[in-house]
Amino acid sequence: MHAPGRPPKKRLLRLKLNGRWREDAVSERELLVDYLRDVAHLTGVKTGCDGGECGACTVLVDGEAVPSCITLAVRCEGCDVETIEGLATQGRLNRLQRAFHEKLGTQCGFCTPGMIMAAEALLRRNPTPSDGEIRAALSGNLCRCTGYVKIIESVKAAAEATS
Repeated sequence: MHAPGRPPKKRLLRLKLNGRWREDAVSERELLVDYLRDVAHLTGVKTGCDGGECGACTVLVDGEAVPSCITLAVRCEGCDVETIEGLATQGRLNRLQRAFHEKLGTQCGFCTPGMIMAAEALLRRNPTPSDGEIRAALSGNLCRCTGYVKIIESVKAAAEATS
């Protein structure tokens, strides 16, 4: 526990971010979302609820979808962290990014990075998910613009593109 009024201790964080190892000094209390946005300058990660409820900040940590707004950055020591920026290869959108664009799953776009990252985790585990499995995988991601129909269609299209 830190004494009131004293700054939190900093420590060196080493992690693999979107395929590249990096080291940064971070506060022991710094959230992963803040590290990604403010230190790594990866602004595709959105801050929505600050409580792990909306999924806008979803990233992959060692392949698992996690809410970065309730994950301490230091907990990712030695981990492989992936954000929406890491999915495109040489400027080409990945299958999910393309499908969300083509099937109009993006709506306003605020929730899209988190939706795509949650869907990416699902498709890596299960390349041919059912509608129910897609809905379950995205259940921690909220969209305020739509009834999720276009989002589900986008994930299905991406799954079909790889099978």
